[in-house]
Amino acid sequence: MTISGQQPLVRVLYDESRSDLRDPARPRPVRIYVWEPHQPPALLAPLVVVSHGTGGSGSRMEWLAGPLHEAGFRVVALDHHGNNFVDGYEPEGFLHVWERPRDVSFVLDVLAREQPLGPVGVAGFSLGGYTAAALAGVRVDPRLVWAVMTGAVPLPEIPEFPGALEALRKKYPLDESLRPALDSAGADFSDPRVRAVFQVAPGVGGLVTRESLETVQVPVGIRWGGADTVNPYEVDTRLYLDHIPTASGRSAGPDVRHEDFFLPEPAHSAVRARVGGEAAAFFEQHLA
Repeated sequence: MTISGQQPLVRVLYDESRSDLRDPARPRPVRIYVWEPHQPPALLAPLVVVSHGTGGSGSRMEWLAGPLHEAGFRVVALDHHGNNFVDGYEPEGFLHVWERPRDVSFVLDVLAREQPLGPVGVAGFSLGGYTAAALAGVRVDPRLVWAVMTGAVPLPEIPEFPGALEALRKKYPLDESLRPALDSAGADFSDPRVRAVFQVAPGVGGLVTRESLETVQVPVGIRWGGADTVNPYEVDTRLYLDHIPTASGRSAGPDVRHEDFFLPEPAHSAVRARVGGEAAAFFEQHLA
């Protein structure tokens, strides 16, 4: 992906603390796409990490990464293992959503060892919106995760991976031995380096706890589509907006669908550019 004529630096990092979902003997891979500022800044450039939606890739987030880069930010987009179309899909990548914020913190750890980090923000679309919020302290409820795994709470069909829940059950027997593993779903994945969060059509709102939403202290900006049937406002977005005390946001338009943020030729082609510009303005206010 090219942004303003600049190809990103593409790297694959390996998290030794977690396993590859296909080969447990290997570490978890995390691919990153890095755009450095056009001109070396006098001070450390603020960094914005971009998290993609379900089944997507950081390589297709140019509509969000591009305006951020043009505004002078250092931008890093990443591919979440098992949930990106570059490497292929695994059920954990879709259902063990709490591994995503760990990917971001791992990337920040690696980058911080290489050079000092400037102020850090995280932006995310769809499931990436949850990822960004988790880094500000939002937690999922392990009891609800267990209910989804057992079928007590229905899981909406995942178009990118039909049968993801059945595939997960084949890999991990659904018995009481699974409960301790799922308890980690409710852990605190907040990262003190993250100073601001921007969510676009965020998902997983129905699985997060109200108590954790109320603990968020960093600024949170939110945008959503009024015609979104994938992550509907009332089901997902409204919980973030109503219960995060620092949150503010607005609809991107009453006719805007979830698909308008990722289809090659969306019905509302100007929406992505406008929301990307609003994300850049948000981070200029809170990270500059």
